[in-house]
Formats: sequence, structure tokens, C-alpha cells
Amino acid sequence: MVELLPKARVKWACRRGMLELDVILESFVEQAYDALSDEGKYVFQRLVTCEDPDLFAWFMGHEECPDPELKRMVKLILDRIRV
Repeated sequence: MVELLPKARVKWACRRGMLELDVILESFVEQAYDALSDEGKYVFQRLVTCEDPDLFAWFMGHEECPDPELKRMVKLILDRIRV
């Protein structure tokens, strides 16, 4: 497994070109990132390396993520941040 980034670097990686993604990803990091296992943190870090249009489509439900690990992380994030 690749070495995990410090949380500050993860938060920086959550700053995107789309406000919707900023809100979703940054909220998740603030509320739930620390509770993830190391494996979960690694998957989240992989997720934030994806392209904005893909992330937007997955989070808005326009498309399904083809990667099973990332798909589970998207669902976890959406479940966690829903009001």
C-alpha cells in the first residue's frame, strides 16, 4: 500500500474547480475522514485524484463509478453527508 498523505494534504486535494465537489469532499474530510481505516483513507485519496467531471457525475448520480472500491467510497460519502 502507498504511504498515506497527511490530513492537511488530503484537505488541499479536496479543493476542486467545482463548488459542489468542494462542499461534498471537504465536508466529508471534516466529518468522517479520521474515522476511516487506513485502507479507507487510501481509497479516499485515490478518489480525489479522479477528474472533476467524473466525480461530479458519480456524486450527482448521473453515472456509476466503474471501480468497485471508489464506488463504495462515493456511496459512503453520500450517505455520510446527507442531511
